Amino acid sequence: MKKPKVYIDGQEGTTGLQIYDRLGGRDDIELLRIDSEKRRDVAERGKLMHAADLVFLCLPDDAARQAVAMINTDRTCVIDASTAHRTAPGWVYGFPELTAGQREQIRGAHRVANPGCYATGFICLTRPLVELGILPADTPVSAHAVSGYTGAGKQAIAQYEAAERPEELRSPRAYALGLQHKHLPEMQKRTGLTHTPLFTPLICDYPQGMLVMVPFFLTALRKGETVSSLREQLAEYYAGEPLIRVRPDVPESGFLPGNGLTGSDALEITVSGNEEQVIFISRFDNLGKGASGAAVQNMNLMLGFAETAGLHGF
Repeated sequence: MKKPKVYIDGQEGTTGLQIYDRLGGRDDIELLRIDSEKRRDVAERGKLMHAADLVFLCLPDDAARQAVAMINTDRTCVIDASTAHRTAPGWVYGFPELTAGQREQIRGAHRVANPGCYATGFICLTRPLVELGILPADTPVSAHAVSGYTGAGKQAIAQYEAAERPEELRSPRAYALGLQHKHLPEMQKRTGLTHTPLFTPLICDYPQGMLVMVPFFLTALRKGETVSSLREQLAEYYAGEPLIRVRPDVPESGFLPGNGLTGSDALEITVSGNEEQVIFISRFDNLGKGASGAAVQNMNLMLGFAETAGLHGF
């Protein structure tokens, strides 16, 4: 049987390198490589994209749009890891666990937009609440998050890993202070919320791992809900999913470290609180289920492989 050909456009970036790590040892695909000296050669890139059955775009937004415009055949499937097409018409959102039928849409798609890391953590918590009628769609929602520094790209990684660095990098740093983070459009659209979420992220001095936290007063949710009932309903929503699970309890220590799933391509949900308040927390590797792991999961679906092939679960 002929092996599908796969090309990573932007392999030298963090997401591209992580995708290559997951694909490099597989014998069920043929991985096309570009000469390092020709990485910016448009003709050579175009040649490889048209030779491939599937292309990963690990590029800045504008470069991703330009790359898509270069592909003039429907035979080549595309998974775009940038922000460029996550809310664009004609693109399938690459979150198989989003809702019933989403996995099948990805299987049949030629153009898939890989979700953002923060968006993944927010949507997996909030979309079920809206879909199940627990959270009215017009409720204003706040979310808070912490991420390892690899989520900020190659330049930030170099700063954090430099032998000499500013003291401020040793402390958590708030950013997106204008409350206009680039993941917000997909966070709103893919949950069905009518208001843009109020989102406050932190970047912290550790490499990989992410927590996304969405708190509510129980009075904002469907009458009669409790922490236990909410946990049970989320567990049922994700029952059978190989890469998402809901914890049956909270950690005995009372702490939930953000790097607890580093190296994994899975995502874990914790539901905690008291008689008046509840907090939903998603924990995952920002380079795993938050980026490259999700991209490979989508590739597996699009090319007909086992969904978790080459991935690391729980």
